This record gives sequence, structure tokens and C-alpha cells, in this order.
Amino acid sequence: MKFAAIADVHGNRPALEAVLADIAALGINEVVNLGDHVSGPLEAARTADLLMERGFPSIKGDQDRILVELWQAGTSARSDFRELERKHFEWMASMPSTLMYRGRAFLCHGSPGNDAAFWLDHIAGDGCPRPSRIDSIEAGAEGIDAEIILCAHTHIPRVVRLKDGRLVVNPGSVGLPGYDGKMPVPYVVEVGTPHACYAILEHANRGWSATLRYVAYDTTAMAALARARGTLTWASAIATGWVQRDHL
Repeated sequence: MKFAAIADVHGNRPALEAVLADIAALGINEVVNLGDHVSGPLEAARTADLLMERGFPSIKGDQDRILVELWQAGTSARSDFRELERKHFEWMASMPSTLMYRGRAFLCHGSPGNDAAFWLDHIAGDGCPRPSRIDSIEAGAEGIDAEIILCAHTHIPRVVRLKDGRLVVNPGSVGLPGYDGKMPVPYVVEVGTPHACYAILEHANRGWSATLRYVAYDTTAMAALARARGTLTWASAIATGWVQRDHL
């Protein structure tokens, strides 16, 4: 069994196209998508169109859930919301928040119980992300009867082996390698490379293995679009993998 996992595309269609081309070049036919498909100041509708066309097994991320809630409430001034059509909202609304894939892999966005949780990493008091303690990760995986657990949300690629041998894998972000936030304290996440990132999961005689893939693509158009729409943090992260700090 071999498949690819993508996550956190965030409307970055050129990054998604590069990743899908890389997956195809490797001869991998199965792809799962861990959510946060279109949110942000980039190409929400065009990205949704491509993902809908491919029809990958997919779950809602926290930002997908929020967009659906805004649609159900009736309106929003967000640029991503204004780009999307009814078909896009219905597509996201139809997705589950978690999914068991082929009876062996459990898919979630944040953690199994919380789509907005930092799980394999946490934000420390100084505003820097740090790896979570194994006992905390183990607690989040309790009761999940799967050989491999896939999560996303943080955009930080990571592979953790639990004490019972299960793997928990965050494939990183296809479309956004850095961002800032305010809770629980002001913080910055930055991967340090503008590459689009995803994971390959493979089961063989000795169990599961995970490979993190970093794919180069032309970031110029999406960085310029983010800048034009006033999201300088996104522009910097997409172009360089680092977050511009002089405006924070």
C-alpha cells in the first residue's frame, strides 16, 4: 500500500499543480487531502475547481469549516469567500472532519478530537513552535484504531513514532510555508523553504514508512498576489519560506 498525503493548500494552485505533477511522476495513484483547501488571499475558486476535479478522499480543515459556517450564515467580506461559488461551499460542506482511509490510515486536520489543535507541535511561551512531548501526542492518539495517523494544520512537517509502533505524520503545507498568529501568545511559524511540501506513506513487510517531499515551483505569481491583497506575511512566506517581521 502506497499513497500520498497533501494538506493546507490554502488556495495556492501553482503549488498544488507542482505537487500533483511530482506525485504523478513518481507513479503514485492514490492521494488523500487533509484540509484547509482554499482559505486565504490567493486563488480560492481555481484551487477548489482543481481539487473537485481530482476527487481525492478529503476532510474539512478548521478554515474550511469556518468558510462553510460563513456561507450558511449568509455573507462575509473575506476575499476567499467572495470568490467561491455555491458548488464550492457544498463540496466543502460534504466533507467529514475525520476519515478512515482504506481501513488502515486515520485522517484528521488538527488532532483526532480538534480540527484547530496544534498536536505534534505546540506554541511555547516565547512564541516559537516546539515539538510536543510524547505523552501529549500519545494522549491525542488514544482510541484511534489505525496503523498510521495523518494530521495537518500546523504546516510543520513531522513524523512521530508512538510507543506501540503507530506512526503519526504531518505532511506539511502544499501552499503556505509560514504564517503568524495571536493565540495562545503572538507567534510565528516558518518552515524556512518556499517549497511545496507533502508526504508519501508506504506499507511494506517491516511496517509503515514516511517520506517528506519538498517540491520547487515558481512562487512569483502567488507571492505577488498575496502582496497586492495586503497580506505581507503570506507574500514573504510564499516567496522565501520565512515570515517578514518588520510589519508584525
